[in-house]
Formats: sequence, C-alpha cells, structure tokens
Amino acid sequence: MTTISQTAGRSLRPSSSGGFFSTLANAAYSLFERLERRSAIKTLGELDDRALRDIGITRSQIEDAVYGQVKTELTRYL
Repeated sequence: MTTISQTAGRSLRPSSSGGFFSTLANAAYSLFERLERRSAIKTLGELDDRALRDIGITRSQIEDAVYGQVKTELTRYL
C-alpha cells in the first residue's frame, strides 16, 4: 500500500514569489516613509522659532517630533 504525504491542494515547494513581492513592497514602503520623514524634517527646519513654538516643539525636537518621540511633559517647561 502507498501513502501520500502531500496535503491535497498544497505544493511541496515553498512559494518564494509571495515572500519576494512582500519583501519588495516592504522595501518600497520603507523608502517612501523615509523620504516623507526627511521632507517633514526639512519643512519644519525652515520654520522660524515662533512657528515651532506655536506647534509645541523647539528646533532641537524637530527630528523627535517627526519620528513621534517628543515627550510632551518636557515641552511645557520651555
């Protein structure tokens, strides 16, 4: 008697196309996200100190604000 070890409807070979396209999509997303953040840093850097103060950050907090790492409890003492 012969036993079949393959599950019906599934290939024995792992699908490499899904992994490749997923990796490619993640790389493209990361690139666009990085470019967008660089653009935001540049735009905020072009603002004067008064405009930055109006939105609640200082010049030294621009990168942290873009990356979402500003600690709001520290900004009230400025």
